[in-house]
Amino acid sequence: MFDPSQEDVRRFFCSVYAKAQSGQAMQPIETLASLWIDEHPEHHAALSDVDAALRCMAQADDGKTNPFLHLSMHLSISEQCSIDQPRGIRQAVELLTHRLDSLHDAHHEVMECLGQMLWESQRAGRPPDGQGYVASVQRRATRD
Repeated sequence: MFDPSQEDVRRFFCSVYAKAQSGQAMQPIETLASLWIDEHPEHHAALSDVDAALRCMAQADDGKTNPFLHLSMHLSISEQCSIDQPRGIRQAVELLTHRLDSLHDAHHEVMECLGQMLWESQRAGRPPDGQGYVASVQRRATRD
């Protein structure tokens, strides 16, 4: 099982951004990451300097979005959908994407559900509730 450190994650996304900028060949996961990076030009400056990205790991976030966490969540959701794990997430995300007419916007909604599930899991000291997570995404997909 792959368990990257915070530094590994930052290096990965900075490397992908650099490869995309220079037109280098990428592995499939890097290509997927690059697509999400393209959707977030507001994070390009943070991704362009790996040394700065590593230096700021210990700093308070000032309430700003962490681009590395944000992009990691996009990748996680994409991977969950590709293998339909937890079961039903693919269909729930597809329905939400259809309702919002945007995969990107759907991912942002799913991030809220994913973050809530992880927070509840950590707070209660129990494993993540995959089916509760899927149900939360399904509720968002069927809102009027």
